[in-house]
Amino acid sequence: MRVLVATHGHCFDGLVSAALFTRLHQHVAGRRHEYIYRACGYAFNQYKPDEAELTYDEHAILDYRLSPSSRVDWYFDHHRTALQIPGTRELYEGGHARQRMFVDADYSSCAKLIMDVARQEFGLAAPELDELVEWADRIDAARFEDAAQAISQEHPVRRFVRVVEHAGNDPFLRKIVPDLLNRPLQDIAESSAIRKRYRPLGKSLDRFVKQLREKCEQRGRVVFADLSDGYLDSAGKFVTYAMFPDSVYSVLLGRQGNGAKILVGYNPWSGRPRDADISAICARYGGGGHPYVGGIPFRETEYDRARLAAREIVSELEG
Repeated sequence: MRVLVATHGHCFDGLVSAALFTRLHQHVAGRRHEYIYRACGYAFNQYKPDEAELTYDEHAILDYRLSPSSRVDWYFDHHRTALQIPGTRELYEGGHARQRMFVDADYSSCAKLIMDVARQEFGLAAPELDELVEWADRIDAARFEDAAQAISQEHPVRRFVRVVEHAGNDPFLRKIVPDLLNRPLQDIAESSAIRKRYRPLGKSLDRFVKQLREKCEQRGRVVFADLSDGYLDSAGKFVTYAMFPDSVYSVLLGRQGNGAKILVGYNPWSGRPRDADISAICARYGGGGHPYVGGIPFRETEYDRARLAAREIVSELEG
């Protein structure tokens, strides 16, 4: 049997979700199968598990919005915008008997959702995977003492996470997912292959921080940066919180892949409550995410539209 595992790419939670689902599927199926790992993304040039792509024996979508296809056999997600595409809510609520779908926006990571379902619904005991779940949950929920710790690259696993965020495409998933199921996380993070991949990324983060210092402007409780002449790094929101610790929200606009992207986030260390649902804001512009963080992709030709949207969001969050 060939099983498609379509998971959120360039994302540590998506990577761990793929590993946990593989172990769960092996447990349920009773034997090993061929697993085809695909990295999904919201940018217009990234892979999306649409109907035409679902041509395998079984199909799983993880940590990514649901495709409105009856060929989806397994689904796990924790985003409030999981059922954003027309027809997906009906599919989720009235699915076929063979479909196993689990959506819970109260979970801070998809990996934790999968592990809890695996234990409670399918009787899978896999304590050796607990460390993976703990790290995925910590990263996705930004459970750090402060913003400085959130951007620190001192721990080997944090460096590995950065490699995943930049290199987490299909070939990377094919190599790393089996490794996660057979080797300790620390060993993988400290391997020569990961260290080699990380070296240029450490330097690029330094350059990105310098760029943010030049471009950031604080507007009331919101930090805004238009990085139209540079690449948008996913670590940007944490960098702005370290620079502007009293800021409540961040709105960053920049180039990512072959298009543009807006990142919107809430600063959990600001000491002030979150009074906006960021996932709902992003959904209005075609994006999505969580109540505390989200993103909106745009085509390369839509940068002016993206800039207008970013400024509208800044105005809304300024209050």
